[in-house]
Amino acid sequence: MLRLPPLSLSQSLFLSPKHNQFNSFNPCLSLTMSSSSSRKYYMVPGITPEEVSIASEEAFKRYQNPNLNLKRNGNGVVIVWFRNDLRLLDNEALIRGWAASEFVLPVYCVDPRLFGLTHYFGFPKTGALRAKFLIECLSDLKKNLLSKGLDLLVRHGNPEDIIPSLAKACGAHTVYSHKETCSEEILVEQLVQKRLKEVGVPQTGLPEQSKTRNPILQLIWGSTMYHIDDLPFSTRDLPDVYTQFRKAVESKSSIRSCFKLPQSLAPPPNSTTLNEIGGWGTLPTLGQLGLDETKSDRGMHFIGGESGALARVKEYYWINDKLKVYKETRNGMLGPDYSTKFSPWLSFGTISPRYIYEEVRRYEKQRIANDSTYWVLFELIWRDYFRFLSVKYGNSIFHLGGPRKLESNWSQNKLLFEAWRDGRTGYPLIDANMKELSTTGFMSNRGRQIVCSFLVRDMGIDWRMGAEWFETCLIDYDPASNYGNWTYGAGVGNDPREDRYFSIPKQAKMYDPDGEYVSYWLPELKILPRDKRNFPGNRYITQIVSLKFDTSHRNNNNFRRKGGQTTSTSNKM
Repeated sequence: MLRLPPLSLSQSLFLSPKHNQFNSFNPCLSLTMSSSSSRKYYMVPGITPEEVSIASEEAFKRYQNPNLNLKRNGNGVVIVWFRNDLRLLDNEALIRGWAASEFVLPVYCVDPRLFGLTHYFGFPKTGALRAKFLIECLSDLKKNLLSKGLDLLVRHGNPEDIIPSLAKACGAHTVYSHKETCSEEILVEQLVQKRLKEVGVPQTGLPEQSKTRNPILQLIWGSTMYHIDDLPFSTRDLPDVYTQFRKAVESKSSIRSCFKLPQSLAPPPNSTTLNEIGGWGTLPTLGQLGLDETKSDRGMHFIGGESGALARVKEYYWINDKLKVYKETRNGMLGPDYSTKFSPWLSFGTISPRYIYEEVRRYEKQRIANDSTYWVLFELIWRDYFRFLSVKYGNSIFHLGGPRKLESNWSQNKLLFEAWRDGRTGYPLIDANMKELSTTGFMSNRGRQIVCSFLVRDMGIDWRMGAEWFETCLIDYDPASNYGNWTYGAGVGNDPREDRYFSIPKQAKMYDPDGEYVSYWLPELKILPRDKRNFPGNRYITQIVSLKFDTSHRNNNNFRRKGGQTTSTSNKM
């Protein structure tokens, strides 16, 4: 996403980046991959649609509190502005808006700027895979709202134009929404707030001189497992080392309970009002967003929406019983069940991290508590940490020198970057991961670390090119985690180890010893013996660069050494 120093409210939110040599890249807009009927295609969750519905209904019943309906004592209309919180369960903005009103108008704005170009290198900000997932999330949100007596009003345009206009037309006294942390999203909030101050809404029961007032924007924190107000320090004093942060919150903070749902969220504003504002609107299509649907019969397809998210938790924890072995399997790369795969739903807010936490605790009570059950929470704390770091460091997480403001000579070599992007580096482990990314919009955590290290350490390429390409392709993209991880991997973040290096031979031996992963994405390698698939030599494409370090594979001439010598580093992984 476009990251610039803070702009005045009168300036444009998304400046158009200058066209450069990278604007001609094909950025996951209309991807087609060669396929084979022998390739297995994984749906995530992998249970039937009926089982997805059952899992969702079970979760809603567990988190329903019929007594809440007796506590609704608000008046008038409120707007609930959905952003990256496309869920009903544990949605504080929705529940508080409902409690403070007689009528709730749920709104989602399809902001065209989210489908523009990235700032530095002109890649599309949202590729077709993530856009399709978003549409599925919105469709499911609409379905779940309808089941609670509401609907989702969809408008295409800038929120700062749409939200104030709707507030005026409906007479809304408050707009409830969840707070974001990065500059683009914050500026949208500021623009909406500014425009709401220009709207006068008639009020009943007020003195003659106060018959109109401005709607207010009520922003609520709801994206992390630990609430920002419950941290044992201010974000300004956030520790620069994850372990220090984790130990502090685990010992001094508690995790709030999920918000319960009333039996009904009805009624919506009256039909006359809705007709005056043009009805509920329609969900976008890929074509309307300027994108083409991507087809492949390999890899994983994630089902967007809260129902799919709740079903995935049930499938992974309770049906397949994989939670108890998560720590042992989490570094896998092939198939749906080596890790939780919750990240796509978390990124769109179709599931709350607190819900995942409460399900872990329920599993520990009913089945087993071990290192694996804890490790899911450990990873959620990492996610929290990156979100809080984005508050502390602001736009520096998007700048070349990162939060540490390090000066380095990075290359922006187009040919090298294209080879990495397209999976043509000559290193099967890199190429397989990059083909998985472009085909599915997903890559394992281990894979992300490996391809990042290769791009910045072995190729010497500007890490922002990799981060922006991930922004285009990932269905689980969110700015804080994506750029936090890339600054961390590039050595410009707040990582005490400055030169983290992932040896490809070592990583291949540890995590793909039989070449199952690389031969899945590079079928031409399947004819080779298993121990040669990651080390195919001249039976594969020529390696585009030599590895920076290769002490783990001294006797294999298939991997060339920089300068004909081997080098060691204490940080090699």
